[in-house]
Amino acid sequence: MAVTMAEITKLRKISGAGMMDCKNALTEANGDIDKAMEIIRKKGQAVAAKRSDREAAEGCVLAKKDGEFAAIIALKCETDFVAKNADFIALTQAI
Repeated sequence: MAVTMAEITKLRKISGAGMMDCKNALTEANGDIDKAMEIIRKKGQAVAAKRSDREAAEGCVLAKKDGEFAAIIALKCETDFVAKNADFIALTQAI
């Protein structure tokens, strides 16, 4: 069964998955949105399981003292590219 672009777009809005993932799930589910969502969920769980053993060895550590209160924040990530990103550093400072 061929799936339409409208069906793919609808599933993509619901699931947040990529276009090809939605198309493949709809094709496998013969156009059934609910079955396609279940396929995408199962695929997402498999991807998460593959990533679960990865170590977040990079990151940003900040310390601040304000009067009698002091805190140290360590926000970790997987790559140094993320750790050096200005948005990542700003997030650590905001926390």
